[in-house]
Amino acid sequence: MKKAPLVALAALLALAGPAWAQGVKGTVTQVDPAAGKVTLDHAPIPKLGMDAMTMAYKVKDPAMLKDLKSGDKVEFEADEVGGQYTVTKIQKSK
Repeated sequence: MKKAPLVALAALLALAGPAWAQGVKGTVTQVDPAAGKVTLDHAPIPKLGMDAMTMAYKVKDPAMLKDLKSGDKVEFEADEVGGQYTVTKIQKSK
């Protein structure tokens, strides 16, 4: 078995980073641009030790909310920022 293609694939995956490899699937239930928040019904978030639930999250950048509406299927990442759970990346699922 040739190892070079596997090494090349591993290198490409490392360059891509874990960002969307660990994205959490969810559904937008509410968007509040004035508060800079989005409410998501989402799958578990293992890195935060969080079960599946519906919860309002602050967003890192309010511009992230521009194209979102209730019912949109999304993939997102969240972290604890300043003691508050915050969506750091979000995109509509394809």
